Amino acid sequence: MRVGVSGSGRRVWHTSSCASVIGFVINNVVSHSSSSAARGVPEPIGKRRLSISIVTFRPDHALLARTLSSVETARRVLGHLPSQCAVDAFLVDNGGEATSLADIRSGIGTTEIDYKTLTGHGNVGYGRGHNLAIDATDSTYHLILNPDIDIEPDALVRALDFLDAHPEVGLLTPWIGDDRGHAQYLCRRFPALFDLLVRGFLPARMRRWFAGRLARYEMRDVINDREVVWDPPIVSGCFMLFRTEVLKKLGGFDPRYFLYFEDYDLSLRTHEIARVAYVPSVRVIHHGGGASRKGFAHIRMFAASAFKFYNRFGWRLW
Repeated sequence: MRVGVSGSGRRVWHTSSCASVIGFVINNVVSHSSSSAARGVPEPIGKRRLSISIVTFRPDHALLARTLSSVETARRVLGHLPSQCAVDAFLVDNGGEATSLADIRSGIGTTEIDYKTLTGHGNVGYGRGHNLAIDATDSTYHLILNPDIDIEPDALVRALDFLDAHPEVGLLTPWIGDDRGHAQYLCRRFPALFDLLVRGFLPARMRRWFAGRLARYEMRDVINDREVVWDPPIVSGCFMLFRTEVLKKLGGFDPRYFLYFEDYDLSLRTHEIARVAYVPSVRVIHHGGGASRKGFAHIRMFAASAFKFYNRFGWRLW
């Protein structure tokens, strides 16, 4: 196994075996933890517990398998460190595919993650699906995760250590890259309706006319791969790591959103009771897409959720 650097400057993992990845990461993370302790950062006390919820609806099986495999590798890194963390994972089956999910899960092999499949409730939507898992957990931390995310091996260690060192933080969002390792810039300022229309539905050649405006909306002036950014207004629902206590106080996702904007809503409500942090040392790859590429049904759901969002938080047209 070796670690390289892509053209964008981010780490790229070339693995020959899971064991070699874990060994390399543990050596580096233990060194990082020791230096943090020397600077006076408090070490975790007691055994932490992390729960993860993944909502599926006719998922890409290969991508979901990769997601679960990356979670398993990250969990093994956690398990080899002194401040261990038990991990539970909820697979929330919105598509009636419990058998397929079981096959994908079993394909990972031996695991110490306690998997639970929640099924039989039908397609209740993204937010309500996650709420089923949130209601069922009593963990220390809860990770809301998309079924198309690859977590880097040290991501969970770095994320939990950051939360342990900053008790005022209730929600952590990572550096999120695309398939080529380029930053996706999924932190957001509060959007004007015009921003959403331009970003989501204009052809790429026309979006260039509004590049400066979109860059501000996507916080490109402050988001980078080096510095923590405190209190970004809105963060992506593809990876939201909460203190479970904070998430339960908020009541989880607002169930009125079937799909889209539930993460915008939850982000803004989180600021009312806790701090939010963008932590670029925590890194994931997101293989997701946008509403504009998913057909009329998704565009209709996008519009319906946008209407609910602006009615709650105030309309801003321009």
